[in-house]
Amino acid sequence: MSAADVDAYLAQVPQPQRTTLETVRTRLKAVLPEAQEVIQYGVPGFKLDGVGVAGYSASKNHCSYLPMSGTVLAGMAAQLEGFQWSKGALRFGVDEPLSAELIEALVTARVEEMRAKNV
Repeated sequence: MSAADVDAYLAQVPQPQRTTLETVRTRLKAVLPEAQEVIQYGVPGFKLDGVGVAGYSASKNHCSYLPMSGTVLAGMAAQLEGFQWSKGALRFGVDEPLSAELIEALVTARVEEMRAKNV
């Protein structure tokens, strides 16, 4: 899977979710310039050294950020106030992309977790 596959995935997403996810994608690329874009678990995402770092998806009533970890979001609970989240997904509005700052913090937490586990 490649960036072209992600383009094809996003082309199928309705508006306003498509524009929102394109913004999230751009912000993730800025934080993860060396990462590979992939489709994994049926959604677009980024991998570093073959390991998932972040994914994102759209639903009818919300978009989701997927940290590819069951512990990252719980460790950032204070920063996620006002969002709905579970251990594996952070939900946000269909026309409210996550801020660049929050995306950077989420990616940093995941990369630190990967390093601590020597992944």
